[in-house]
Amino acid sequence: MLVSTKKMLMDAREGGYAVPSANFIDYEMAKTFVDIAEQKQMPLILSFAECHMDLLTLEEAANIAIFLASKASVDIALHLDHGMNFDVIKKAIECGFTSVMVDASAEKFDRNVTLTKQVVEYAHKHNVPVEAEIGHVGAGENFEDHEHNDSVYTDVQEAIRFANLSGADSLAISIGTAHGTYSGVPKISFERLKEIRASVAIPLVLHGGSSTGDENLSTCASLGISKINIFTDFIIAALSAANEKQYSDYFSMKREINERVGETLSHYYSVYGTKTND
Repeated sequence: MLVSTKKMLMDAREGGYAVPSANFIDYEMAKTFVDIAEQKQMPLILSFAECHMDLLTLEEAANIAIFLASKASVDIALHLDHGMNFDVIKKAIECGFTSVMVDASAEKFDRNVTLTKQVVEYAHKHNVPVEAEIGHVGAGENFEDHEHNDSVYTDVQEAIRFANLSGADSLAISIGTAHGTYSGVPKISFERLKEIRASVAIPLVLHGGSSTGDENLSTCASLGISKINIFTDFIIAALSAANEKQYSDYFSMKREINERVGETLSHYYSVYGTKTND
């Protein structure tokens, strides 16, 4: 069923686990994700990023996710990932997205607060929770074009002030991850995570989950991260499946790709310690 992320993430915060936020770019990926969530009877956040609107329109993404969620017995949220443009965020809400992110993390603190409050005011009128970001999760080698590549760690006192001033429902923090892939396993600041978790009352989000390492991600989930984003690892799994052998036909290749993508999500459910739907 289609739900918002509000209760889903609060349950995760209280339960000491994370919910996977799986970015999709077509119907096949979204269906595969929902199928795995159904098999495991676990909640899922279907995410669609503003930067992928060249692949799907917001209307198309919403129609796909809403249809799949309507057939599912588990909780499925539809989340706009990295919303950079207020008009896009408003359009996503109008299309039926049940959660949105405003990403003004590259802005100065006061400007980030102002832009986030603007989105919160609009979204809350429609009962849609808002994720914001403080600090900045940069980019490694990946499939997106990021203007700002360097990560900036989230300051604890700024996180407290931002949560209080912005009215955001969840907060993406920077503790050492990056979007895309790494040349090695990143070093995560678990101490910074623990400090922010103890100081901020809203659920915390981790971007750049792909290639971060199972032990790192499992620890993050147990220490207070309630939502972990994944995209690059799905694309890598799909590409590996497509390239590793000669297929007799296109349909065989598609089935193999979907299976590998599903296995990747299933793996991360275990890593994050996600709990089943009540």
